[in-house]
Amino acid sequence: MTKFAPFDPAKYLDSEEAIAAYLEAAAEGGDAKHFASALGDVARARNMTELARKSNMTRAGLYRAFSEDGNPSLNNTMSVLSALGLEFTVKPVKPAKHAARKRAATRA
Repeated sequence: MTKFAPFDPAKYLDSEEAIAAYLEAAAEGGDAKHFASALGDVARARNMTELARKSNMTRAGLYRAFSEDGNPSLNNTMSVLSALGLEFTVKPVKPAKHAARKRAATRA
């Protein structure tokens, strides 16, 4: 039987373009936990110690906050994005997407 290693997206986040595309795709779903986990993947792809220093967090705090089960504050999220040289932007949702998200939210 063939054994496969777990997929680690951090291994493929090797350029600013790849990181931006990855985070943009993660944000499109509207799931905060998924976005936080994706940001954790990006943090692991970068120098975690340096990123912790630049974002005024500990390494352990970064791992914990941006893990699959983490729940980082908006302040921590913004600090990490800034430390990565990224910015948080907001744009209007297209009407069809907005309606789909609204329907999904009412079902939950």
